[in-house]
Amino acid sequence: MKGPAAIPARLLCTALLAVPLLLSGCEDAGRPEDAPSEAAAAEEPADASEASEASEDIVKKSIIRAEVDTGPTEAPRIEPEELIVPFPAKGAQPDAEALAIAERVLAAPAYLAGGPVTLRGHSDSRGSDAENLAASRRRAQAVRDFLVSKGVPAERITVVAMGEANPVAPNRLPDGSDDMEGRARNRRVEIAIDLPQVPPEKPQVPEKPAS
Repeated sequence: MKGPAAIPARLLCTALLAVPLLLSGCEDAGRPEDAPSEAAAAEEPADASEASEASEDIVKKSIIRAEVDTGPTEAPRIEPEELIVPFPAKGAQPDAEALAIAERVLAAPAYLAGGPVTLRGHSDSRGSDAENLAASRRRAQAVRDFLVSKGVPAERITVVAMGEANPVAPNRLPDGSDDMEGRARNRRVEIAIDLPQVPPEKPQVPEKPAS
């Protein structure tokens, strides 16, 4: 006997089959259309800081180049140095210009490294050989005294009198008259600042075996 609330078996089966479809439609309706998929979300960085760090690494690699050598550089090579101190005619004392040139010794790299200083005095050809030799010595000694007053140790200075033996310019013109410019160039003191002398190594003597 069929009751008023009885549901036909065919309608019941149809309703049961439609339930999953309705639930699926509700889930799709609740998802935003522009929401990224799980696969796309997995490809994005988990944190914005990670993306920033990756960008900084790329910048650093592009700035720091492997071929640039950042190692220590070699010290500049020290070379011997020579200065020319001029002297006035018949003068044994240097003037202000000559003293300014002589004072350059104090800043010369070879001198600062401990190199010796040699002063060679010269004269022009006016006068006898003995007079010119004595004049050249007085000029070299005057430069020595000035350097010592500036703090140069006297034991590092050697004075050599050359007289008129090594002119750098003619003392006379072709007509036999005096070459005043040439004589002025010959009255000079040459300052040679050499490299420090390295003492020779002492030979090692083998020790005698204990008896």
